[in-house]
Amino acid sequence: MSLALQDLRSEKVGACVSGGLDSRTIAKRLTEAGVAVTAFTADLGQPDEVDINDIRKRMAPCGVETAIVDLRESMAEACFEVLEAQAMYDGGYWNSTGIARAVTVRGLLPVMRQRGCTVLAHGATGRGNDQMRFERYTNVLAPDMKVYAPWRDPELLRQFPGRTQMAEYLAGFGIPAPTGGKKKYSTDANLAGLSHEAEDLESLETPMTIVKPTMGVWPMEAPDRIEPVAVRFEHGRAVQINGRDVSPVEAMTLANQIGGRNGVGMKHALENRVVGTKSRGVYEAPGMELLGAALRFVYQAVLDRRATALFQQLSKLVADQIYDGRYYDPATRAARAAIRVCAQHASGTVRLGLYRGNVLFLSLAGCAASLYNEADSSMEASAGLNPVSSQGFVEIQSVEARALARAGQIQAGL
Repeated sequence: MSLALQDLRSEKVGACVSGGLDSRTIAKRLTEAGVAVTAFTADLGQPDEVDINDIRKRMAPCGVETAIVDLRESMAEACFEVLEAQAMYDGGYWNSTGIARAVTVRGLLPVMRQRGCTVLAHGATGRGNDQMRFERYTNVLAPDMKVYAPWRDPELLRQFPGRTQMAEYLAGFGIPAPTGGKKKYSTDANLAGLSHEAEDLESLETPMTIVKPTMGVWPMEAPDRIEPVAVRFEHGRAVQINGRDVSPVEAMTLANQIGGRNGVGMKHALENRVVGTKSRGVYEAPGMELLGAALRFVYQAVLDRRATALFQQLSKLVADQIYDGRYYDPATRAARAAIRVCAQHASGTVRLGLYRGNVLFLSLAGCAASLYNEADSSMEASAGLNPVSSQGFVEIQSVEARALARAGQIQAGL
């Protein structure tokens, strides 16, 4: 059963906040109703926050203390796990928001408990995916913790049907909250990337290019030259970029910078939401796209045909589980364990060329487990596979082919 505002007076609420209009409205409304509230923000390396501590300053006038929890290392590690699984959702985009919710809830819950919180409150809309993610992760990681969803509470929905009403409410307490007119879209950001949706983007007649990239530029605005970049992988993990040893946080930060300035990682998706509706989003994830493409080239070298087929199935499963808020489920953990086996031999140095949104393969070296043999695949005379040896294999294949034809199962001319 969903909690309502009147149910919270005997509880202590831990509110997940971003410092935006919604967060401030919820915090102020709860404190005015006599609810004990502490705000919590996850530092996920948000590229749209110049100083994460500004969130604390924006929330203070609402009468709440804000605890900022540094989860950048956890977020970077999650990025590496997603890269290892090549887990992309509808339209082939990196689900930066979905994986961030897993990191956020897991990271904030222990701190909320330390502060005596009995309820986790989130500001996700009742029409989207994030409500499912916040609540499911809370349910599986802390089943005794209650959850409050303000934007499913009829009382708050009646009082605040839109941004104008929220701003007017806060203004009544002397809290500045300019609506800035009609927004073009809303943005959610973290180290993995940014997702843009809603407002003007809800119309399919609006081009994706109304979005102003935060982490880089559009491809047509990128330099008209190829920028080379080298990435060294060890067992599926990026350990060097351009010869420099990097931690996961450093790898993501540097890859975001390099990919961003070359217009890499801008994606559009008309995706299938958990709740059954369609949603439109524009995504930027330059670092994920750069590192993901590089690792994909290594996988192509070390995975055999059947391992590749299995990997692709597992990759889709993990992507769907992330989207659905099921990253810590047994099925996800089992799939990731199998992917880890596939990634054990994914070591090598990949050289790429970045050009106006494109990631070009330049070379692969130092890949000891590569299954590729130039001599075997050469069209020229070589010491590789003897072409004559293929005759018997072709004849065996022909037995089945002719049987299908004689049985009338395949008709000429189709």
